Amino acid sequence: MKDFKVAFHLSDSVYITALRLVAGAICSAHDVDIDAAEDFKVCVTESVLILKGCGFADAEITFFGGDGVGCEVRGEGGEPKAGENEFSLALISALVKECNIQKRGEIIERVTLKI
Repeated sequence: MKDFKVAFHLSDSVYITALRLVAGAICSAHDVDIDAAEDFKVCVTESVLILKGCGFADAEITFFGGDGVGCEVRGEGGEPKAGENEFSLALISALVKECNIQKRGEIIERVTLKI
């Protein structure tokens, strides 16, 4: 699978719903079972909410396949700041096989997930 990118403004929650649909479609195209697909959609959504809480104005999400399905969620623009993300990070860590968090100081800039 070639990488598939989605970018949108975090100020409009309608795009988060659309992002969940895209994540589900990627999972379906890779024959991911329904429970893992639901977990993945939750984690993608939580990753975007983390970036929104950290003050980013936009998000770029790159989905990738190969050995499993995954995505990279990256924040852009806005006025980044440290956010309270313990619950979201605990949820993500519990639901995916791999989760990598990239920070600049206390600001989460990027979340990479893999199921």
